[in-house]
Amino acid sequence: MNKDGIKAGDRVDLSELINLFDVEKMAERTMSKMAYEYVASGAGDEWTLRWNREALDAIKLNPTVLTDVSKLDTRVTLFGYELPYPILIAPTAYHKLMHPEGELATARGAGAASAVYVVSSFTTTPLSEIAEVATQPLWFQLYVRDDRELTKELVQEAEAHGCRALCITVDTVVTGIRNREQRANFTLPNNVLTPHMPGALREQKPLTWKDIEWLQSFARTPVLLKGILNPADAEKAVQSGVSGIIVSNHGGRNLDTVPATIEALPRIAEAIDRRIPVLMDGGIRRGTDVVKAISLGASAVLVGKPVCFGLACAGAEGVTKVLEILRTELELAMALTGKANLASLDHSVIWR
Repeated sequence: MNKDGIKAGDRVDLSELINLFDVEKMAERTMSKMAYEYVASGAGDEWTLRWNREALDAIKLNPTVLTDVSKLDTRVTLFGYELPYPILIAPTAYHKLMHPEGELATARGAGAASAVYVVSSFTTTPLSEIAEVATQPLWFQLYVRDDRELTKELVQEAEAHGCRALCITVDTVVTGIRNREQRANFTLPNNVLTPHMPGALREQKPLTWKDIEWLQSFARTPVLLKGILNPADAEKAVQSGVSGIIVSNHGGRNLDTVPATIEALPRIAEAIDRRIPVLMDGGIRRGTDVVKAISLGASAVLVGKPVCFGLACAGAEGVTKVLEILRTELELAMALTGKANLASLDHSVIWR
């Protein structure tokens, strides 16, 4: 219970949540200070964390009027599966810090909102249990460890439980300087365990392109690389044969002063030239943000922090609420820019 007497998991009035910023405000009142700081904070002086939002805000939209937007189509197909809208739940760790039901609530919320949930290697709930309650596709995010056999077994377990894609985090050879986490004395409670990832993240193996080749040699699902900011790396990713990439700066949590993802996205999209899907995360809080990302070359976006805040507010219902708000805002933004489908969102939507 926090200082306001609100306990994680308590019933809350979701009608108070008008936008994703409201969700964070309510979550801050609900969560322990340590848990809130873990989710909300970034690395170092948090320049990149702020830039993720500021860069999105700075982009102006260029609407077209008198076009027929009576029938909006937000569907997108990724790796052979059709999604009703281009917003996925990004992988985030330790969901039982935010709500007693942890990843089970996240999966249920994703199901109610018809969204793909990318499960973190640092899930606090076994994959088998998440798969039992999931009604929408699961993807799995992988940190590669020194123990190759353990890594291979984890990939195969994720595939056995129906995960349809594998997202390899490539931007975290070590964890960044996270001063806010340090000041909050972040530690996992004794009852919060990570069944698929024993030990600390610092034990992770530094990855090379040879490791990506090795992973693809046995993975039966599409492999995406998460954490690409450099167009040269994007080109190498295509040459390596991966199925997709995620433009990400780890939510500003690792290397401070790298650019906002929306700034990196157009360069990456140009280098990729539609050969494989490009997704993006980092700072998405509004439907207009989604429009901007799609217009600048993303096939879809992922949201992490807002989902964690929704989970903290109201469990599965809070997760669903976050996704429904964002989906509704996306539809309104498309209508108001004069674009009836995702294919029509291109550079012409961006004010130059």
